[in-house]
Amino acid sequence: MEIAHPYLLFLGDVHDNLAAKTALGIVDWRRDWCLGQIRLPGCKADCGLPDLTPAQAADQGTKTFVIGCVNPGGILPEHWVNSIVEALESGLDVASGLHMRLEEVPAIRDAAQRTGRRLFNVRQNNETFKTGSGAKRTGKRLLTVGTDCSVGKKYTALAMERGMNEAGFDASFCATGQTGVFISGRGIALDAVVADFISGAAEWLSPPADDDHWHVVEGQGSLFHPSFAGVSLGLLHGSQPDAFVVCHEQGRELMRGVQTPVPSIREVIEGTLSMGRLTNPDIRCIGLSINTSAMDEADAKNYLARLSAESHLPATDSVRFGVAPLVTRLQEEFGTPR
Repeated sequence: MEIAHPYLLFLGDVHDNLAAKTALGIVDWRRDWCLGQIRLPGCKADCGLPDLTPAQAADQGTKTFVIGCVNPGGILPEHWVNSIVEALESGLDVASGLHMRLEEVPAIRDAAQRTGRRLFNVRQNNETFKTGSGAKRTGKRLLTVGTDCSVGKKYTALAMERGMNEAGFDASFCATGQTGVFISGRGIALDAVVADFISGAAEWLSPPADDDHWHVVEGQGSLFHPSFAGVSLGLLHGSQPDAFVVCHEQGRELMRGVQTPVPSIREVIEGTLSMGRLTNPDIRCIGLSINTSAMDEADAKNYLARLSAESHLPATDSVRFGVAPLVTRLQEEFGTPR
């Protein structure tokens, strides 16, 4: 699918920026594609873009109204429907990363048919996937894994792709969630794949490649999250990573949406190694990517230095301080690209 930009980002009435991470991720990596945002009363999220109505956005050249927020279960709230219909009637296409299809709502389906505008359901896959085979593939793969959801796996993967290419690697980002698909233009919303085919979908996304090529695979969920561990495990087995980076948010005590304590970084490393060896016996951890946004710079650097000393791995905040230490360790482990 090819989704036309510029975008108008819809934030609904969500209560924090984490619930608008799709919109925020698009702004961070494709700011030039974003002309404005639209928020309903009570919205606590903000992308820092001009607040526009669909008609105003259309007048400024916007092509697509992107639902840039999520809610539990991925169901479209009824009170969002009027905004979507207004966007269609203003001449905009609509793209959604929710689990339910836009055309399941009669008012939206009828408005799209009436106006001739397109509906994009980014979480719906048109491919038919096989079950995972576990067979060794050529090329190399790096996977970001997390202590929890929403800890920076996508940002770290995108930063690693950029940093690796700048260092001379041949690397490509593989999107596994709706935000990544909006950012990269291709990929799979892996949490919408039938469970039996998750590992096969991950194999399809990171196919055989030249020996020096790296697929940088966006992680999903956490192996330790009671809601999403199944997706995380299928992705681990199917992506067959040679290397992985552990992502964590400093200070988080409970996993998002549940009352389960966040596992330690050491537990995540050991669990990923143990389960990942099923499809790649040579899997190894090459570093830690830590969200230190709640700390001042000096405390963040001290915290990262302590983690590095404890784990014997490079630790960085990939957004705040860059991924150079992780790329250096990758070179040490797998060789400098030719």
